[in-house]
Amino acid sequence: MTPKEEGFTFPAEWQQHKATWLSFPWNPETWKDRLEKIYPSYFKFIQELSEVEEVHINVPNPSVKELIKSELAKRGIPTDNIKLYDLPTNDSWCRDHGPSFIINAKNKEKAIVNWGYNAWGEKYPPFNDDNAIPSKVAALKQLRLFEPDLILEGGSIEVNGKGTLITSESCLLNKNRNPHLNKAEIEQLLLDYYGMHQILWIKEGIAGDDTDGHIDDTTRFINENTILTAIESNRLDDNHRALKNNLYLLKEMKLLNGEKINIVELPMPKPVYEEGIRLPASYANFYICNNKVIVPTYQCTQDDIALRIIESCFPKRKIIGIDSTDIIWGLGSFHCLSQQEPYL
Repeated sequence: MTPKEEGFTFPAEWQQHKATWLSFPWNPETWKDRLEKIYPSYFKFIQELSEVEEVHINVPNPSVKELIKSELAKRGIPTDNIKLYDLPTNDSWCRDHGPSFIINAKNKEKAIVNWGYNAWGEKYPPFNDDNAIPSKVAALKQLRLFEPDLILEGGSIEVNGKGTLITSESCLLNKNRNPHLNKAEIEQLLLDYYGMHQILWIKEGIAGDDTDGHIDDTTRFINENTILTAIESNRLDDNHRALKNNLYLLKEMKLLNGEKINIVELPMPKPVYEEGIRLPASYANFYICNNKVIVPTYQCTQDDIALRIIESCFPKRKIIGIDSTDIIWGLGSFHCLSQQEPYL
Protein backbone atom coordinates (compact mmCIF):
# COMPACT_ATOMS: atom_id res chain seq x y z
CA MET A 1 0.00 0.00 0.00
CA THR A 2 1.09 3.56 -0.65
CA PRO A 3 1.31 6.05 2.22
CA LYS A 4 -1.86 7.70 0.91
CA GLU A 5 -3.75 4.40 0.92
CA GLU A 6 -2.64 3.87 4.52
CA GLY A 7 -3.85 7.33 5.55
CA PHE A 8 -0.57 9.26 5.66
CA THR A 9 -0.20 12.88 4.61
CA PHE A 10 2.51 15.54 4.58
CA PRO A 11 1.41 18.27 7.03
CA ALA A 12 1.50 21.99 6.29
CA GLU A 13 4.45 23.85 7.77
CA TRP A 14 2.27 25.93 10.09
CA GLN A 15 0.95 22.83 11.87
CA GLN A 16 2.50 22.10 15.27
CA HIS A 17 6.14 21.00 15.19
CA LYS A 18 7.98 18.62 17.45
CA ALA A 19 11.30 19.81 16.06
CA THR A 20 13.24 21.52 13.31
CA TRP A 21 16.06 19.57 11.67
CA LEU A 22 19.24 21.33 10.51
CA SER A 23 22.48 20.18 8.89
CA PHE A 24 25.23 22.35 10.32
CA PRO A 25 27.16 24.42 7.71
CA TRP A 26 30.73 23.18 7.62
CA ASN A 27 31.74 22.64 3.99
CA PRO A 28 34.29 25.23 2.78
CA GLU A 29 33.42 24.41 -0.84
CA THR A 30 30.00 25.92 -0.21
CA TRP A 31 30.99 28.71 2.15
CA LYS A 32 34.72 29.39 1.53
CA ASP A 33 35.58 32.33 3.81
CA ARG A 34 31.94 32.87 4.84
CA LEU A 35 31.56 30.21 7.52
CA GLU A 36 32.39 32.46 10.45
CA LYS A 37 30.50 35.34 8.85
CA ILE A 38 27.25 33.38 8.81
CA TYR A 39 27.50 32.28 12.45
CA PRO A 40 25.77 35.35 13.98
CA SER A 41 22.68 34.87 11.79
CA TYR A 42 22.76 31.07 11.85
CA PHE A 43 23.01 30.84 15.64
CA LYS A 44 20.34 33.50 15.98
CA PHE A 45 18.17 31.18 13.88
CA ILE A 46 18.96 28.27 16.21
CA GLN A 47 18.20 30.40 19.26
CA GLU A 48 14.81 31.56 17.95
CA LEU A 49 13.85 28.00 17.03
CA SER A 50 14.99 26.48 20.32
CA GLU A 51 12.78 28.87 22.28
CA VAL A 52 9.64 27.27 20.80
CA GLU A 53 10.57 23.72 19.71
CA GLU A 54 13.36 21.17 19.66
CA VAL A 55 16.27 21.73 17.28
CA HIS A 56 17.93 18.60 15.88
CA ILE A 57 21.28 19.25 14.21
CA ASN A 58 23.14 16.82 11.95
CA VAL A 59 26.84 17.08 12.79
CA PRO A 60 29.55 15.63 10.50
CA ASN A 61 32.44 15.08 12.92
CA PRO A 62 33.67 15.67 16.51
CA SER A 63 35.46 18.93 15.72
CA VAL A 64 32.28 20.50 14.32
CA LYS A 65 30.36 19.23 17.35
CA GLU A 66 32.80 21.00 19.67
CA LEU A 67 32.55 24.16 17.57
CA ILE A 68 28.74 24.13 17.88
CA LYS A 69 28.91 23.62 21.65
CA SER A 70 31.45 26.44 21.96
CA GLU A 71 29.38 28.86 19.87
CA LEU A 72 26.19 28.06 21.78
CA ALA A 73 27.97 28.67 25.09
CA LYS A 74 29.64 31.86 23.86
CA ARG A 75 26.28 33.25 22.77
CA GLY A 76 24.47 32.18 25.94
CA ILE A 77 21.99 29.98 24.07
CA PRO A 78 20.35 27.38 26.34
CA THR A 79 20.82 23.84 25.06
CA ASP A 80 17.86 22.08 26.70
CA ASN A 81 16.00 21.96 23.37
CA ILE A 82 19.04 21.40 21.14
CA LYS A 83 20.13 17.89 20.17
CA LEU A 84 23.24 17.03 18.16
CA TYR A 85 23.32 13.88 16.02
CA ASP A 86 26.47 12.29 14.62
CA LEU A 87 25.18 12.14 11.06
CA PRO A 88 27.67 13.16 8.34
CA THR A 89 26.49 15.51 5.60
CA ASN A 90 27.94 16.98 2.43
CA ASP A 91 26.17 20.33 2.71
CA SER A 92 23.87 22.42 4.86
CA TRP A 93 20.58 22.49 2.91
CA CYS A 94 18.44 20.27 5.13
CA ARG A 95 15.20 21.32 3.43
CA ASP A 96 16.32 19.41 0.37
CA HIS A 97 18.13 16.37 1.78
CA GLY A 98 16.59 16.09 5.24
CA PRO A 99 13.85 13.72 6.43
CA SER A 100 10.38 14.39 4.98
CA PHE A 101 8.02 13.41 7.79
CA ILE A 102 4.51 12.21 7.05
CA ILE A 103 1.85 11.45 9.63
CA ASN A 104 -1.16 9.20 9.96
CA ALA A 105 -3.38 11.08 12.40
CA LYS A 106 -5.84 8.19 12.68
CA ASN A 107 -3.40 5.66 14.13
CA LYS A 108 -0.90 8.21 15.50
CA GLU A 109 1.97 7.00 13.33
CA LYS A 110 4.85 9.05 11.96
CA ALA A 111 6.99 7.91 9.02
CA ILE A 112 9.60 9.28 6.60
CA VAL A 113 9.54 9.47 2.82
CA ASN A 114 13.02 8.86 1.44
CA TRP A 115 12.94 10.85 -1.77
CA GLY A 116 16.11 10.55 -3.82
CA TYR A 117 18.57 13.44 -3.67
CA ASN A 118 21.18 14.24 -6.33
CA ALA A 119 22.32 17.78 -5.36
CA TRP A 120 20.00 19.61 -7.76
CA GLY A 121 20.79 17.60 -10.85
CA GLU A 122 24.29 16.41 -9.83
CA LYS A 123 25.59 19.98 -9.76
CA TYR A 124 27.60 19.56 -6.55
CA PRO A 125 29.06 16.09 -6.00
CA PRO A 126 29.60 14.29 -3.74
CA PHE A 127 26.13 14.09 -2.22
CA ASN A 128 26.05 10.52 -0.87
CA ASP A 129 26.02 11.56 2.80
CA ASP A 130 23.16 14.00 2.24
CA ASN A 131 21.21 11.38 0.31
CA ALA A 132 21.55 8.96 3.24
CA ILE A 133 20.15 11.32 5.89
CA PRO A 134 16.45 10.31 5.68
CA SER A 135 17.18 6.60 6.02
CA LYS A 136 19.58 7.22 8.91
CA VAL A 137 17.05 9.40 10.75
CA ALA A 138 14.37 6.76 10.20
CA ALA A 139 16.64 4.13 11.74
CA LEU A 140 17.59 6.46 14.58
CA LYS A 141 13.97 7.28 15.39
CA GLN A 142 12.68 3.77 14.57
CA LEU A 143 10.26 5.08 11.98
CA ARG A 144 8.99 3.38 8.85
CA LEU A 145 10.66 4.50 5.64
CA PHE A 146 8.83 4.79 2.31
CA GLU A 147 11.07 4.91 -0.77
CA PRO A 148 9.58 6.16 -4.04
CA ASP A 149 11.65 6.19 -7.20
CA LEU A 150 11.76 9.97 -7.49
CA ILE A 151 14.40 12.65 -7.05
CA LEU A 152 12.73 15.39 -5.03
CA GLU A 153 14.04 18.24 -2.89
CA GLY A 154 11.92 19.59 -0.05
CA GLY A 155 12.24 23.17 -1.29
CA SER A 156 10.56 22.25 -4.56
CA ILE A 157 7.09 21.70 -3.07
CA GLU A 158 4.53 23.52 -0.91
CA VAL A 159 1.36 22.07 0.65
CA ASN A 160 -1.73 23.65 2.16
CA GLY A 161 -2.59 20.94 4.68
CA LYS A 162 -5.85 20.19 2.85
CA GLY A 163 -4.68 17.96 0.04
CA THR A 164 -3.13 20.48 -2.36
CA LEU A 165 0.53 20.58 -3.38
CA ILE A 166 2.08 23.25 -5.58
CA THR A 167 5.41 23.01 -7.40
CA SER A 168 7.29 24.40 -10.41
CA GLU A 169 7.77 22.89 -13.84
CA SER A 170 11.29 24.28 -14.23
CA CYS A 171 12.44 22.12 -11.31
CA LEU A 172 10.42 18.93 -11.11
CA LEU A 173 10.20 18.44 -14.87
CA ASN A 174 13.89 19.13 -15.40
CA LYS A 175 15.59 16.14 -17.04
CA ASN A 176 18.48 16.39 -14.57
CA ARG A 177 16.17 14.95 -11.91
CA ASN A 178 13.83 12.28 -13.26
CA PRO A 179 14.37 11.70 -16.99
CA HIS A 180 12.59 8.33 -16.73
CA LEU A 181 9.31 9.92 -15.61
CA ASN A 182 6.76 12.15 -17.34
CA LYS A 183 4.63 14.83 -15.68
CA ALA A 184 1.68 12.52 -14.97
CA GLU A 185 3.95 9.91 -13.38
CA ILE A 186 5.63 12.53 -11.17
CA GLU A 187 2.22 13.83 -10.11
CA GLN A 188 1.06 10.33 -9.17
CA LEU A 189 4.09 9.74 -6.96
CA LEU A 190 3.49 13.06 -5.18
CA LEU A 191 -0.16 12.17 -4.66
CA ASP A 192 0.62 8.67 -3.41
CA TYR A 193 3.56 9.38 -1.12
CA TYR A 194 2.52 12.75 0.30
CA GLY A 195 -1.17 11.87 0.61
CA MET A 196 -2.28 14.68 -1.71
CA HIS A 197 -5.38 15.04 -3.90
CA GLN A 198 -4.34 17.89 -6.18
CA ILE A 199 -1.10 19.07 -7.83
CA LEU A 200 -0.77 22.67 -9.06
CA TRP A 201 2.08 23.95 -11.22
CA ILE A 202 3.76 27.30 -11.73
CA LYS A 203 6.48 27.76 -14.34
CA GLU A 204 9.76 29.22 -13.09
CA GLY A 205 11.95 30.27 -10.19
CA ILE A 206 14.06 33.36 -9.56
CA ALA A 207 17.35 34.55 -11.00
CA GLY A 208 20.44 33.12 -9.30
CA ASP A 209 18.62 30.02 -8.05
CA ASP A 210 20.82 27.01 -8.76
CA THR A 211 17.99 24.62 -7.88
CA ASP A 212 16.27 25.24 -11.25
CA GLY A 213 13.39 27.05 -9.63
CA HIS A 214 12.45 25.94 -6.12
CA ILE A 215 9.02 27.14 -5.14
CA ASP A 216 10.14 28.16 -1.65
CA ASP A 217 11.80 31.22 -3.20
CA THR A 218 8.64 32.37 -4.97
CA THR A 219 5.30 31.00 -3.78
CA ARG A 220 4.27 29.89 -0.29
CA PHE A 221 1.00 28.69 1.21
CA ILE A 222 0.28 30.59 4.43
CA ASN A 223 -3.03 28.88 5.14
CA GLU A 224 -5.25 26.38 3.35
CA ASN A 225 -6.59 28.88 0.80
CA THR A 226 -4.01 31.70 0.69
CA ILE A 227 -0.69 32.02 -1.10
CA LEU A 228 2.04 34.58 -0.54
CA THR A 229 3.87 35.06 -3.83
CA ALA A 230 6.90 37.14 -4.80
CA ILE A 231 6.61 39.90 -7.39
CA GLU A 232 9.17 42.21 -8.98
CA SER A 233 7.85 45.64 -9.96
CA ASN A 234 10.98 46.68 -11.85
CA ARG A 235 10.32 45.74 -15.46
CA LEU A 236 14.06 45.72 -16.19
CA ASP A 237 14.85 43.20 -13.48
CA ASP A 238 15.54 39.60 -14.49
CA ASN A 239 12.76 38.38 -12.18
CA HIS A 240 9.96 40.62 -13.48
CA ARG A 241 8.68 38.44 -16.33
CA ALA A 242 8.95 35.06 -14.56
CA LEU A 243 7.20 36.25 -11.39
CA LYS A 244 4.51 38.04 -13.38
CA ASN A 245 3.81 34.84 -15.31
CA ASN A 246 3.62 32.85 -12.08
CA LEU A 247 1.17 35.39 -10.65
CA TYR A 248 -1.04 35.04 -13.74
CA LEU A 249 -1.11 31.26 -13.34
CA LEU A 250 -1.94 31.51 -9.64
CA LYS A 251 -4.89 33.78 -10.40
CA GLU A 252 -6.31 31.11 -12.72
CA MET A 253 -5.95 28.22 -10.28
CA LYS A 254 -8.72 26.68 -8.20
CA LEU A 255 -8.47 24.58 -5.05
CA LEU A 256 -10.21 21.26 -4.45
CA ASN A 257 -13.35 23.05 -3.24
CA GLY A 258 -13.56 24.92 -6.55
CA GLU A 259 -12.61 28.27 -5.05
CA LYS A 260 -9.83 30.48 -6.36
CA ILE A 261 -6.74 31.02 -4.26
CA ASN A 262 -6.40 34.16 -2.17
CA ILE A 263 -3.16 35.82 -3.26
CA VAL A 264 -0.96 38.18 -1.27
CA GLU A 265 1.88 39.83 -3.18
CA LEU A 266 5.31 40.03 -1.60
CA PRO A 267 8.01 42.34 -3.01
CA MET A 268 11.47 41.12 -3.87
CA PRO A 269 14.47 42.63 -2.08
CA LYS A 270 16.96 44.84 -3.83
CA PRO A 271 19.10 42.53 -6.01
CA VAL A 272 22.04 41.01 -4.14
CA TYR A 273 25.24 40.38 -6.06
CA GLU A 274 28.55 38.83 -5.10
CA GLU A 275 31.49 39.15 -7.46
CA GLY A 276 29.06 40.08 -10.21
CA ILE A 277 26.88 37.01 -9.66
CA ARG A 278 23.15 37.40 -8.89
CA LEU A 279 22.21 35.60 -5.68
CA PRO A 280 18.71 34.14 -5.05
CA ALA A 281 17.66 36.63 -2.37
CA SER A 282 13.94 36.38 -1.59
CA TYR A 283 11.68 37.11 1.37
CA ALA A 284 9.61 34.06 0.40
CA ASN A 285 12.31 31.84 1.89
CA PHE A 286 10.86 32.35 5.38
CA TYR A 287 10.41 29.47 7.82
CA ILE A 288 7.27 28.90 9.89
CA CYS A 289 8.00 27.39 13.30
CA ASN A 290 5.89 27.15 16.46
CA ASN A 291 4.53 30.64 17.23
CA LYS A 292 7.08 32.39 14.98
CA VAL A 293 8.00 33.11 11.38
CA ILE A 294 11.72 33.55 10.66
CA VAL A 295 12.22 35.89 7.69
CA PRO A 296 15.48 36.55 5.81
CA THR A 297 16.37 40.24 5.43
CA TYR A 298 18.92 41.86 3.13
CA GLN A 299 19.81 45.31 4.50
CA CYS A 300 17.58 47.22 2.09
CA THR A 301 14.44 49.38 2.27
CA GLN A 302 12.19 46.53 1.13
CA ASP A 303 12.95 44.63 4.36
CA ASP A 304 10.44 46.58 6.44
CA ILE A 305 7.77 46.35 3.75
CA ALA A 306 8.16 42.59 3.47
CA LEU A 307 8.16 42.10 7.25
CA ARG A 308 4.92 44.09 7.58
CA ILE A 309 3.23 42.05 4.83
CA ILE A 310 4.31 38.76 6.39
CA GLU A 311 3.20 40.01 9.81
CA SER A 312 -0.27 40.74 8.40
CA CYS A 313 -0.41 37.15 7.11
CA PHE A 314 0.48 35.61 10.47
CA PRO A 315 -1.30 37.72 13.12
CA LYS A 316 -0.85 35.08 15.83
CA ARG A 317 2.88 34.53 15.27
CA LYS A 318 5.89 36.63 16.11
CA ILE A 319 7.76 37.78 12.99
CA ILE A 320 11.55 37.59 13.36
CA GLY A 321 13.74 39.20 10.70
CA ILE A 322 17.32 37.89 10.58
CA ASP A 323 20.01 39.28 8.29
CA SER A 324 20.66 36.85 5.44
CA THR A 325 23.14 38.84 3.35
CA ASP A 326 25.99 36.44 4.18
CA ILE A 327 23.88 33.29 4.31
CA ILE A 328 22.45 33.92 0.81
CA TRP A 329 26.01 33.71 -0.52
CA GLY A 330 25.55 29.94 -0.13
CA LEU A 331 22.52 30.23 -2.48
CA GLY A 332 19.80 29.65 0.09
CA SER A 333 18.32 31.00 3.31
CA PHE A 334 16.35 29.92 6.38
CA HIS A 335 13.73 27.75 4.70
CA CYS A 336 16.41 26.02 2.65
CA LEU A 337 18.41 25.34 5.81
CA SER A 338 15.57 23.70 7.78
CA GLN A 339 13.11 20.82 7.69
CA GLN A 340 10.21 20.47 10.11
CA GLU A 341 9.25 17.40 12.09
CA PRO A 342 5.53 17.52 12.88
CA TYR A 343 4.14 16.94 16.34
CA LEU A 344 1.98 13.85 16.68
